Amino acid sequence: MTTAATPRPLAIVAALLAVYVIWGSTYLAIHFALQGGFTPFLLGGFRFLMAGGLMFAVLRWRGVAAPTPAQWRNLWVMGALLLALGNGMVNYAEQTVSSGLTAVAVASSPIWMGVFALLRGERPSPMEWLGVAVGFVGVLWLNVNGMRGGSMVGLLALLLASMAWAYGSIWSRGRDLPTPFMTAAGQMLCGSVLMLGIALVTGERMSMPDGKGMAAFLYLVFFGSIIGFSAYIWLLHHVRPVLAGSYAYVNPVIAVMLGAWLAHERASATELGAMAVILAGVVVITLARAIKRR
Repeated sequence: MTTAATPRPLAIVAALLAVYVIWGSTYLAIHFALQGGFTPFLLGGFRFLMAGGLMFAVLRWRGVAAPTPAQWRNLWVMGALLLALGNGMVNYAEQTVSSGLTAVAVASSPIWMGVFALLRGERPSPMEWLGVAVGFVGVLWLNVNGMRGGSMVGLLALLLASMAWAYGSIWSRGRDLPTPFMTAAGQMLCGSVLMLGIALVTGERMSMPDGKGMAAFLYLVFFGSIIGFSAYIWLLHHVRPVLAGSYAYVNPVIAVMLGAWLAHERASATELGAMAVILAGVVVITLARAIKRR
């Protein structure tokens, strides 16, 4: 993907597809990894240490400049908000909260992004707000049954995760940062150190992962982090926050499809209707962005 100020539409579509499809599958991968022997913050710490280290090494080998001291300070903030709190709290919550409720909480991120963008002086158009509202209604509809089984601690963790992720995404716009892919690598390195530190302080201990757990971990490293997370960081540099955050409405649809394929689950008429509403919200957001550009 190009890093030009005005990227090609095909690059935007490719990045959105990566975030939509790959991140939609990471909920299942996190579940398998936790079942396979990993603990929440050790999972995130090792995942981002490996992914960020590989990306950083390859980028430096290709001649990409390392972050400056000022840029590293910004990367530490982003690593704390998006990864240590955002991803870490999702990992923690998945121990006690259903995947449906997790999807509902994560789907609130675009709404928080709109609120934080408003506080920074960016005013989403009425059509963008309409898309956010429609999409959130669809996610609530899809996951209404999942709202009955979550623990209070897990619910608070998910609320913190969605708010931290949204604020970190908005906070990063306009900051002094390296190239998008170096930003992703540096942020993952910073987030991994913080997550491993949290695991050390809280006394997390993990057993030797089994085959399924290790396979899920490697999937999270190479697909969820190196490809998916890099695409998201790139989107934050090139599109409006509402469009970058629209993945939260599509990911539950992907999760339902994977459940039907891998776990032989069947989608009810209600679930299919909810997915249609979710996609309608994404279409409204996309059209609103196109109208603004004109």
